[in-house]
Amino acid sequence: MTKLTFGALVALAMTAAASTAISSKAMAQDAAAGKTSFNKCLACHAIGEGAKNKVGPELNGLNGRKSGTAPDYSYSDANKNSGITWDEATFKEYIKDPKAKIPGTKMAFAGIKNETEVNNLWTFISQFDKDGKIKQ
Repeated sequence: MTKLTFGALVALAMTAAASTAISSKAMAQDAAAGKTSFNKCLACHAIGEGAKNKVGPELNGLNGRKSGTAPDYSYSDANKNSGITWDEATFKEYIKDPKAKIPGTKMAFAGIKNETEVNNLWTFISQFDKDGKIKQ
């Protein structure tokens, strides 16, 4: 009986460990796919250590940042006055159709409609803290 209980516990622990490994791998794949998607953004935005504003603001620390507040970037009044604090849901809605989410924004981008691509892009962007370092 004791051997059976121990065996069951070992099997349960191995299953949990495998599940965690798969989740971590899936997250890494999502961030990698998101990095590829971010290539669409690179002409206007930078992210990571040393990122600077371009045509659009740098995107470090976007999660939790109020719209229109990246230092030294000249935002449209629409963006500054949108009242948005960026989070996952808001970003995903915005990136699908920026001009519909913030009418009057100067962001000239048609949007990304593919749900998987949007999810991957958020996974990539949200991993950076305000200093451009990847969060641990």
